[in-house]
Amino acid sequence: MKTRIISACIMLPLLVLVYLGGWFIWAAALIVGLMGVREFYKGFEAAGFKPSHAIAYVSIAVLYCLSFIGEAQQQSLHLITAWIAVVVCASMIYGFRVNERKLEDMTATLMGIMYVGFLSYHIVLIDRSDSPLLIWLVFLSAFGTDIMAYFTGMALGRHKLCPNLSPKKSVEGAVGGVLGSVIFCAIFGWLVMPQQLTECLIIGVLGSVAAQLGDLSASAFKRQMGIKDYGHLIPGHGGILDRFDSVMFTAPLVYYTIAFSAMLA
Repeated sequence: MKTRIISACIMLPLLVLVYLGGWFIWAAALIVGLMGVREFYKGFEAAGFKPSHAIAYVSIAVLYCLSFIGEAQQQSLHLITAWIAVVVCASMIYGFRVNERKLEDMTATLMGIMYVGFLSYHIVLIDRSDSPLLIWLVFLSAFGTDIMAYFTGMALGRHKLCPNLSPKKSVEGAVGGVLGSVIFCAIFGWLVMPQQLTECLIIGVLGSVAAQLGDLSASAFKRQMGIKDYGHLIPGHGGILDRFDSVMFTAPLVYYTIAFSAMLA
C-alpha cells in the first residue's frame, strides 16, 4: 500500500497538464493513447495473438491530427466518422494474409485502436468543448472512485463484487467509490462552477459507475490474456493502462453529457 500511495503522489503534478489544457493535454492524451495501446497489444501477444502495432500507431496519430483540421462541430464529426470507417477497413485488410494471421489478430487490432485510442481521445474533445472545465470531472470521478473504493474496501469490505475478475473488490468498496466521486465532484462544482452543480453531481454518480465498469473491463481482458498487469511503469499500479483504464470510460461519459446538455439547452 505504501508504494501505491507514493506512486499516486508522484503522479499528482501531472494534473498541471489538465490545468494548462490546449497543447499540453493534447500531447498527454496522445502519449497515453500510444503507450496504452502498446501495453494492450503486449497483453494480446502474451495470449498468442498478433495485432498490428503499426496500424494502431498511425491510426491514433491521424486521429489526434484531425483535431486541427475540423474546427466546426459538424465538420469534426464527419472526419471522426470517416476515421472510424478507415480504421475498420484497415484492420480487416490486415487479415488478408490468411496463412499468417487469424481472425483474432484482426479483431485485436481494431479493439486496441477503438478502446485505447478512440476512447482516450474524448479527453481532447472535452478540452475543446463549450465546457472545458468539466474535464476535471473525468479525473475527479475516476481517481476519486479508485481512491475511496480502495480504502473503503480495505476497511469495510465484506461482500465480493466480481470475484472472477477482481477478487479484492467488494460491494462496500464500490459504494464507497460512488460516494467519494460524488463528494469530489460536488466540491468542485460548488467552488468552480456552481451554475452547473447539478450536472457535476450527475457526472459524479454516473462517472463513478463508468469508472468501475472500465476498471472491471480491463480486468476481464487481463484475465483472458493471462497477465496480472499491463506493464510495470508505475510502481504499485502497473502500466499506463492499469492507471487510466477507468478514464477510458469516464471521458466519453463526460463528453457526451456535455454534448447532450448543449442539445437540450
